[in-house]
Amino acid sequence: MPETDFDLASFVAGLPAKPGVYRMLDAEGKVLYVGKARQLRNRVQSYFHGRAHTSKTLVMLGLMSRIEVTVTASATEALLLEANLIKRHRPRYNVQLRDDKSFPYIQLATAHEYPRISFYRGPRSEPNRYFGPYPSSVATRETLLLLQKLFRVRQCEDTFFANRSRPCLQYQIGRCRGPCVRLV
Repeated sequence: MPETDFDLASFVAGLPAKPGVYRMLDAEGKVLYVGKARQLRNRVQSYFHGRAHTSKTLVMLGLMSRIEVTVTASATEALLLEANLIKRHRPRYNVQLRDDKSFPYIQLATAHEYPRISFYRGPRSEPNRYFGPYPSSVATRETLLLLQKLFRVRQCEDTFFANRSRPCLQYQIGRCRGPCVRLV
């Protein structure tokens, strides 16, 4: 168990049995590890009681000076917050989620006369409307399909849109209103 300036037993006992994110910090306040939990108290307590740990985890616990927690409304919200914190702080002991892969969004391209709705991953730097993030790309694509069926908003790329002379297949199956050939 690491040497700490705070009362670890009281800290763990005071944690709620709710979902959230915990951050283990070193003496300088640098984030060593970010983790999520369905029940914060049980997860944080598991580091200090019971099971054996890998040597890497033992070294991390030896460097740890304090723990910060953020309670979330759901486990899904904890997952999203954990991913964002890992990308922001790039903790030494987190090996997963440090890549630049981002959660999916639904993007509404507002710069065009006929907005386009699409699946999107990446930085939200363009002047569009973004809805999300969503934890599941499958669920995002299903939502996008439903939106396309309900609202019949344009789906085609700008280059395809600009060079149409006939309505596209999406128009023919009732998923687009045909703005590419001025039917709207």
